[in-house]
Amino acid sequence: MKKLILLFLFTPYILLGQNEFIGSIERLTPEMDNFISKDSKIEIIAKGFSWSEGPVWSKKLNALLFSDVPNNVIYKWDEKNGLDVFIDKIGYSGIVPNLNKSGTNGLIIDHDGNLIICMHGDRRIVKLTNWKSNKVFPVITSFNNKLFNSPNDLVYNSKKDLFFTDPPYGLKEGDNDKLKELEFNGVFRLSNNGKLEVLIKNLTRPNGIAISVDEKTLYVANSDSKNPVIMKYQITDEGVNNPEVFFNGTELSEKEIGLFDGLKVHPTGMVFATGPGGVLLINQDGIHIGTIKTEVRSANCAFDNKFEYLYMTSHQYLTRIKIMDL
Repeated sequence: MKKLILLFLFTPYILLGQNEFIGSIERLTPEMDNFISKDSKIEIIAKGFSWSEGPVWSKKLNALLFSDVPNNVIYKWDEKNGLDVFIDKIGYSGIVPNLNKSGTNGLIIDHDGNLIICMHGDRRIVKLTNWKSNKVFPVITSFNNKLFNSPNDLVYNSKKDLFFTDPPYGLKEGDNDKLKELEFNGVFRLSNNGKLEVLIKNLTRPNGIAISVDEKTLYVANSDSKNPVIMKYQITDEGVNNPEVFFNGTELSEKEIGLFDGLKVHPTGMVFATGPGGVLLINQDGIHIGTIKTEVRSANCAFDNKFEYLYMTSHQYLTRIKIMDL
């Protein structure tokens, strides 16, 4: 790992010795005040990325890890040292055909402390067991002997089952790419026993994914401008059923920038969903209580392990905002 130095205008860098803020807070119901205080501001803590994505908090490092997808880099940010390159040239290695050559996307830390990585370019999911090494090991590489499109985002349940989305964003021509092998854009479950199954086939752009606190509900964001919705499904041993629209963002997407992307569930059950306008807070009844308006397209978000801050990958920025105490 090496400390980043600002050599050129567009080199990512940490803001040292200064505070820079962006955006505003939209409060649609009084419930919003339970999560974001009246004096909270959206702080820019690093900038200069091409498309920041996939944030995850590492308790071991006391740091945030996140991807810059087009530049094929995973960064690390912490309060003391700022921004470092954690791993570069990892998401696309040329091991499988892909004309887009994009890098990593979604990240998560499994129950054994391994970093699980969506390889947008290499069209697979891998794990990093030794964090001081760049060597990764396959978690899952294909479905029915066909390459995935470009695994995007992922979440574990307490049973160590891995749920993940597989839209075509990592393919240069998307659905029309000649290298696309699956005839659908799916949501999958890799069970702890090694069984891989497709749960959902009918979403055009399955993207962000999260599980409710009681682990009975699966949330999936569909990042399609023609059908901008967050779906919810009942999780069963056999798969998922009872699909419902949890939140329809059609009206919102007509006046705000951005589409539904990554999402996380707060311990209270509140869904923090990147989408039109920034990061939407949607309660368990599907009611939109407010938005953290980032002014730019926001791709994903993550809490630190104490739920003190929400970190947001906001296009060229890494931002954060203070969250009210539980």
